[in-house]
Amino acid sequence: MQDNAPIVWRPTEAQVAAANVTRLMAKAGVDSYEALHAWSVADIGRFWDTCLEDLGLGWYEPYTTTYDDSAGFPWTRWFVGGKTNIVMNCLDRHVAGGRGDEPAVLGEGDDGATNARTFAELKHEVGQVAGLLRELGIQPGDRIGIYMPMVPEVVVALFACFQVGAVAIPVFSAFGSEALAVRLNDAQAVALFTADGGLRRGKPAAIKPNADAAVAEVPSLKHQIVLRRTGQDTPMQEGRDLWWDEAITPRESDPRTEVLDAEAPAMILYTSGPTGKPKGTVHTHAGCLAQMNKELGYAFDVKPGDRFFWLTDIGWMMGPWEMIGVTSLGAALLVYEGAPNWPNPDRLFEVVARHRITQLGLAPTAIRLLRRAGDDLAEGHDLSALRLIGSTGEPWDPESWQWCFDHVGGGRCPIINISGGTELVGCHLSPLPTTALKNSTLRGPGLGMDVDCFDDEGNPIRGGLGHLVLKQPAPSLTKSFLGDDARYLATYFERFGDTIWYHGDWAFVDDDGFWFLHGRSDDTINVAGKRVGPAEVEAAIVEHALASEAAAIGVPDELKGADVVAFVVLKPDVAESEALRQALSDQVVAHLGKTLRPKAIRFVDALPKTRSAKIVRGVIKRRYLGEDVGDLASVENPAAVEAIAASR
Repeated sequence: MQDNAPIVWRPTEAQVAAANVTRLMAKAGVDSYEALHAWSVADIGRFWDTCLEDLGLGWYEPYTTTYDDSAGFPWTRWFVGGKTNIVMNCLDRHVAGGRGDEPAVLGEGDDGATNARTFAELKHEVGQVAGLLRELGIQPGDRIGIYMPMVPEVVVALFACFQVGAVAIPVFSAFGSEALAVRLNDAQAVALFTADGGLRRGKPAAIKPNADAAVAEVPSLKHQIVLRRTGQDTPMQEGRDLWWDEAITPRESDPRTEVLDAEAPAMILYTSGPTGKPKGTVHTHAGCLAQMNKELGYAFDVKPGDRFFWLTDIGWMMGPWEMIGVTSLGAALLVYEGAPNWPNPDRLFEVVARHRITQLGLAPTAIRLLRRAGDDLAEGHDLSALRLIGSTGEPWDPESWQWCFDHVGGGRCPIINISGGTELVGCHLSPLPTTALKNSTLRGPGLGMDVDCFDDEGNPIRGGLGHLVLKQPAPSLTKSFLGDDARYLATYFERFGDTIWYHGDWAFVDDDGFWFLHGRSDDTINVAGKRVGPAEVEAAIVEHALASEAAAIGVPDELKGADVVAFVVLKPDVAESEALRQALSDQVVAHLGKTLRPKAIRFVDALPKTRSAKIVRGVIKRRYLGEDVGDLASVENPAAVEAIAASR
């Protein structure tokens, strides 16, 4: 636990004065973070009204009621009576307002090729694709998959769906055909954007064959629009498949943006559990705009002229989150196809310097990977434009957080460590650029988010591990699960009742009111009655100078109920030894006590991760125990899963 840890960063007076959130504080009549958050949840209707007016969101018709929870928290409706569209806010109003020549999307491929689109150019191309969709008979409410590499055209495809009122289904381009087919069938998709292939670490990787295999299993799907990315030989089915350049480039741009109800669905984002059918979370135009603008505008202080880059994929919620939020606020986002450490270990910092990135976001695992190359990795790159660093996806270990703060941000950039989920396309917890920070903290609840930390009986707890919960609704919370209301209610409202959203994260609030996360509650390890999150064990191991990464799991034990097994990746050129194994085990004891000494520490060359760099502990545990590993569609390096069984 980080109780009573010291403050390691405070904003300067200039940073506070320039921050967007300072303007909101003046409107609220408060002068501190604590007072601002209290104001934001005392009357959530008043907060969202003030927030959206301050950020300048546009409406075709203004809403008459901010929210209606008369049917209960799980079924709350937002911005009732309002008419809007994501594209009107992200493109149309900027071009109409005279900002069409400013950059909107920057692109850098795995091969180093760069390109850019202004707001006017992006609007023109989105209109071309929208015109094609209408010609193909796409209607508002139809579902369209997006299965593409991270190139600028993925933004075009997403916004074209929004412009015609279609519902986008972003899917990781690394997913196999079975995982793609399940999602497209569940949503009854009628069309799919895809590509011949993508580039990854200098090599072309085919995408269209997987798309074809999936589409063959989806009776509702009639059209595929295929981007030429790699130029590799690609079969096309006449009457179904269209090349992007041939179908889109010659056509006029359709300027019509559909006028939609605030609650009109914009996206279906799928979450993958360890077993069972993926859950389709449903997100609306106004809900996305409200939450994403609030978070990017206040937590990440995005302003016109900024250049924002999050190391992500369209299939992770951070992809649509940045695409919508950044452009709505009039800034530019960088879409990056490659890996952070190819063809050289410092590629990420080359990219940040070359594009003069002002806000950089990445997962803690990415930092753990990069720091293996040495403390001087970022030296020699001009990162002076960087103002903020963002992170999400998993808990930090203190050593990696400090390395990022010192060597990437130069001790001057706050780490805006956020946590939420696909089911709300946003954050429960989030610092502000005006708040003091401790190592690894998330500082506290996001604005407008009435978050608490409960014990098992549903009482608030401070100074101990508890359940992260939400006590009032928010605009971006999923509209149930697609076609499965019962599963939605059981997932979020069964544990503490229908007035409390149970999120499934372990949280800890220290004596100073700073929040920390300790992983998913279903990952919790209970050893002889002592409950610990795997992140705490992992952080203790990684503190050792020779350990690079770790993943901890709980395994059954007849006497203690569970025991700890840890899988450790050592730093380059470090030899495995029993002495090192013992030293790492002793390190856990020093931090957490003898009860939590690992039963075993096993050395591996790599940990299984998703493409967004999240360690898949559930998969590791099931493989170690010899159980069915479940859906591996999200695992980027499946060979690492098999290596678990053979680990030393």
